[in-house]
Amino acid sequence: MWYNMFMLLVGLFQWWYGAGWRDQVSRVGDSMIRTNDWFSIPLLVKTFFAPFRQISANETGGNDIGSRFRAWGDRMFSRLIGAVMRFFMIILGLVALLLIMILSAIRLILWPVFPILPAAGLIIMLTVGAPWNLF
Repeated sequence: MWYNMFMLLVGLFQWWYGAGWRDQVSRVGDSMIRTNDWFSIPLLVKTFFAPFRQISANETGGNDIGSRFRAWGDRMFSRLIGAVMRFFMIILGLVALLLIMILSAIRLILWPVFPILPAAGLIIMLTVGAPWNLF
């Protein structure tokens, strides 16, 4: 019976510090890829000055200089709006990626400590006392 319990603990620690840790690293990478895909940061950078939902800027609306100038102004205004919108989405995406990187680093640093926490909590409770007894 003790042998089976010991082997269970050995198997648990072997998984935790081996395959479990590799799985956590893989999940961190997947979350970074999903966030980058959700914000489409490379696509936003590539199309930074592309028009933003250009509907009414018609190039063939007329041959006179006024209609051509108006169409050019509409396209420039649409490109400006598109650049501003893409700029804020790129910034928001980079902040989200930075936040995920920080939280993932904390997650990977704390992963090896988690199996020790119940034993450490028991030792602290037996030596110092339960937290509710301190007040």
